[in-house]
Amino acid sequence: MDAYTNMEGAAGLADTAHRSSSRDSMSKVVTASVIGTMVEWYDFLLYGTAAALVFNKLFFPSLDPLMGTMAALGSFAVGFIARPLGGVVFGHFGDKVGRKTMLMTTMFLMGGGTFAIGLLPTYGQIGIWAPVLLILLRVIQGIGIGGEWGGAALMVIEHAPRDKRGFYGSLVQMGFPLGMLASTGIFAYLSRMADTDFLSWGWRVPFLLSAILVFLGFYIRLKVSESPVFAAAAQEKEPPKIPLFEVLTKHRRNLIISIGLKVCEVAWVYILTVFVVVYGTTVLKIPKTVILDGVLLGAALELLTIPLFGHLSDRWGRRPLYFLGSIFTIAAAYPLFMCIQTGNPVIIALAVAICMNLGHGSMYGPQAALLPELFGTKVRYSGASLGCQVAAGIGGGLAPMLATALLARQGHFVGVAIMIAVLGLVTLIATAASTETYRDNLYES
Repeated sequence: MDAYTNMEGAAGLADTAHRSSSRDSMSKVVTASVIGTMVEWYDFLLYGTAAALVFNKLFFPSLDPLMGTMAALGSFAVGFIARPLGGVVFGHFGDKVGRKTMLMTTMFLMGGGTFAIGLLPTYGQIGIWAPVLLILLRVIQGIGIGGEWGGAALMVIEHAPRDKRGFYGSLVQMGFPLGMLASTGIFAYLSRMADTDFLSWGWRVPFLLSAILVFLGFYIRLKVSESPVFAAAAQEKEPPKIPLFEVLTKHRRNLIISIGLKVCEVAWVYILTVFVVVYGTTVLKIPKTVILDGVLLGAALELLTIPLFGHLSDRWGRRPLYFLGSIFTIAAAYPLFMCIQTGNPVIIALAVAICMNLGHGSMYGPQAALLPELFGTKVRYSGASLGCQVAAGIGGGLAPMLATALLARQGHFVGVAIMIAVLGLVTLIATAASTETYRDNLYES
């Protein structure tokens, strides 16, 4: 009797969700999520490029170049360390109030922090208060992006048909390469200015442009209705009082697995897009445009490969793509730096692009579906956000900083390659420990 009742309830939820979803075409939902996510990633990724090229000189000028870069990357890492807090706060209210409201809030939080960075006085103007304010604004950015990803992913996959969740979720992930193309592209263009002009005012332009993009993203997201799965589940029963507590007590294994699944992918992409820029320009004295061109090529190709890997995950499952990505990352860690050391622009661009797409893209594409699929509807925002953002704090925030410290201590890249391989092994183990989810029903709770 209980089993029959549960099946009947699940069918009712599915029917309710289907009727609700018909009010919003998938194209509208996907467009709103991709543009909104692109804007937020543009804001967040601007900081990484600026940390590698500008902030060490303007906000930490009293340190030698490598230590100044480490300090700048430390302020970069602060944003990642703040991301779990954003995941907890916005995950809590996203599970209790709804996905859409939280997405609107995170956009203004991120955009406000980014715009304010563009107005900051430098160390030469206000002294120690300059890096203090920079770090504070980076914390605000981190909290915003920490709540953004989970909500954007859920809005799409909870609207999507079961057999296309991987593909539609991967379209949300395209916000990352789009944001990277926009942020890296504008910095690559402005870095061709005379150094005096670039350091004086040119670096501020990308941050100030954020205001326009945020209002555009907010307007588009305003047109989309609440997730049908959340709306249907909300009619069945009240959400738990503290979703985070339920995640930590009843979904602890999947939370740990989700952290392991994310940590290699996020570390790998920030090694490629932040540390490689530092290593190439500071140690090898390669022109910054050569490295940035490689990042741009990799991001452009990911616009094709991320949805491809998402589509393949609907056919083959999520785990095979994660096995591919983690094994590739382990194997490619050392050869990547050998390619960078050649100084050849073509070899560098191809190496960075291939590593981004086969190492990062193969895992990032299915990720927007996989991590939420590990958790029930009532705690899905909290569980997916917390797992993703804890891993981001470890892999994205600390990895470039630790890599720079290893480089400063050892004088070569071998320690960095070993670190990447270890993180790849962690994700490989997490993938082996996980269960396949691509056929699961999202209406189970």
